[in-house]
Amino acid sequence: MTLSDGAKLDAALASNLGEVQSFFTSTEDMAAKAAIKDVGRAMDIPYADVDRIAKMVPTTLNITLNQALDDSPPLQEAYDKELQVRELIDTALKLEGLVRNSGVHAAGVVISPMPLTDLVPLHKTKNDEIVTAYDMKAIEKMGLLKMDFLGLTTLTIVDDALKLIAQRGVAIDLEKIPLDDPKTYESVFHTGLTSGIFQFESGGMTDVLRRYKPSSIDDLTALNALYRPGPIQGGMIDDFIDRKWGRKKVEYELPQLEQLLKETLGVIVYQEQVMQIANVLAGYSLGEADLLRRAMGKKIKSEMEAQRKVFIEGAVARNVPASQAEMIFEKVAKFAGYGFNKSHSAPYALIAYQTAYLKANHPVEFFAASMTLDLGNTDKLNVFREELSRLGIRLLPPDINRSEVTFAVEPGDKPAIRYALAAVKGVGAQAMAELVAERATRGRFKDLADFSRRLDAKSFNRRQFESLAKAGAFDSLNPNRAQTFAAAEQLLRQASLAAEERESRQESLFAAIDPGFAPRPTLPLAVDWPPVERLQHEFAAIGFYLSSHPLDPYGNSLERAGIIRYADLPVGLAANAASRFKLAGIVIGRKERTSGRGNRFAFVQMSDPSGTFEVTLFSEILSESRALVDSGQPLVVTVDVRSEEDSLRLTAQKIEPLDTVVAHAAAGLRVFLGEARALANLKSVIAREAGGRGRVTVVLDLPSREVEIAIPGGFKVDPRTRAAVKSLPGITDVHDI
Repeated sequence: MTLSDGAKLDAALASNLGEVQSFFTSTEDMAAKAAIKDVGRAMDIPYADVDRIAKMVPTTLNITLNQALDDSPPLQEAYDKELQVRELIDTALKLEGLVRNSGVHAAGVVISPMPLTDLVPLHKTKNDEIVTAYDMKAIEKMGLLKMDFLGLTTLTIVDDALKLIAQRGVAIDLEKIPLDDPKTYESVFHTGLTSGIFQFESGGMTDVLRRYKPSSIDDLTALNALYRPGPIQGGMIDDFIDRKWGRKKVEYELPQLEQLLKETLGVIVYQEQVMQIANVLAGYSLGEADLLRRAMGKKIKSEMEAQRKVFIEGAVARNVPASQAEMIFEKVAKFAGYGFNKSHSAPYALIAYQTAYLKANHPVEFFAASMTLDLGNTDKLNVFREELSRLGIRLLPPDINRSEVTFAVEPGDKPAIRYALAAVKGVGAQAMAELVAERATRGRFKDLADFSRRLDAKSFNRRQFESLAKAGAFDSLNPNRAQTFAAAEQLLRQASLAAEERESRQESLFAAIDPGFAPRPTLPLAVDWPPVERLQHEFAAIGFYLSSHPLDPYGNSLERAGIIRYADLPVGLAANAASRFKLAGIVIGRKERTSGRGNRFAFVQMSDPSGTFEVTLFSEILSESRALVDSGQPLVVTVDVRSEEDSLRLTAQKIEPLDTVVAHAAAGLRVFLGEARALANLKSVIAREAGGRGRVTVVLDLPSREVEIAIPGGFKVDPRTRAAVKSLPGITDVHDI
């Protein structure tokens, strides 16, 4: 069911039954760690101090602060010795368990036999949703019917991808695709490249997938059920993986259990398995087994004791020794608290497999559909861009003559994805739809003058034009982006004049026959933006560097300097005991704060070719490096890395100019000459860089063979030298040595 299907269903319920229906409010209680962090923020205690205290709370599921003080000697010691910590925790104890915030249940609908206004208070959210002011538990106690109608956006992605695939004459029936496709498992699940895969996108889950290497729907179902806080903290996932690879023996307490637990390697994963064990071993009916499952899940002590007696007596009656029955009951009770219903996990796993199948076998269409659904989410689009780069699929820039409103497949020998016009910041989908409709009706725009004459000035403003110019959408009409940007006001004035002429029916006779006869505005003289500025404008319009990245010219110099990409940080962290790394990047944003002690610190957002990341600069580093951070030049940041759930926290220890770092690490350049006379120009450029440690070799492609000559002496080799050499006439290519 798509989101639109869900909306239709809601409307049908209201109209056909004549009943008022509403979403209901959901609430989140303040847990131990959340209480500490929120109170610390309110008390203006530095984040690092609050984080230190929060990390002393054991990772036991649903632990309270009082339990944490009992179970964590470091926390108790800090509470006893530090007055600020005592005040922090005493305040948190008063707030723990209170409602922290309210929200709207994603799919919950309340159905009533009479107008809900007669039964419960209602209110409107900022999105104009009508919701109950009572939460789901109160609604249930009142006897009202609560139903969940879940609309999965993933189904929209699948549907759109199938339509794109059908455009090239390939029809796919998802009901008939093989469920054991090796390419799907190996290229998606085994590698952890699961962006866009339903339920399997998180960093922690991708790590589990790489370790487990699923090969069937049953495997995906089990992992989907296990990847939850309880099983993770209980070590069940590690146990499951060890059993899969034979590092731990698969054992069953009784032969009868093998048929029930074989598919999950002897681990109780599903609630249905709890019910089956009670049914087979202790003679429960399925209805009675469901009551046992609920009692175990809610850990109601009085019910548990009553069920224990029934379970043991039933098992003994079936020739199971009482001591063994007791042990099995305890084990089942433990796992029942973690259990997830297979009837929920299996269809989710099937949807995940279907999306992975499309991604593995039809990646261009899959990514185009996925990116369209996240059209306004720059961070998610950047994740997709990075994965497209790894897969060798081109993401073409926006083009006023080729782009659609949404992301589209551009056919060819190697199909690519054309960037969506509506994904450019600040342009709006409606205005872009009008542009695309105009293009479809009267053909492509010939030049900027033609574009302005055909533009509907009432639905298009200067900001939209400038955003498209920065993004490079007009490059096919005029490659000089600075000139196009400068002409915005003039072209929009021309558009308004053309619209007035059309409305007054005074358009030139010749222009009506052939728009080429219309007066052509003279564009202002402007030198195109230099590469770095061009990329900065592109970043502002798109949200990430699309055509290239400011660090691209550094080539292999980064690796030689011991600098890694941000995207490779998790792998580096897993492979090394050390937690200190060097990253390179361009500063794209900064937020400064003042700590409770009056010290300034900052969160600095940076970008490298693999993505964006945030680095925390505490007061000393910030004061030392403020000029560098503000300089706009590429930087190297030495960071300490700490893993926090599904994210990484980076703290800067040192900041240096990237040019300085790579100059010391540079080995040299291999320069490919298209013609021998280019050698003189090359010598004049590198002569200015003499005295460094880098070497330069020249490769000349002669008719009979290729000749490589080393230029004597050492040279300062950095990205600026590389760029200067590459720009020389007669130089065909430049490689790092």
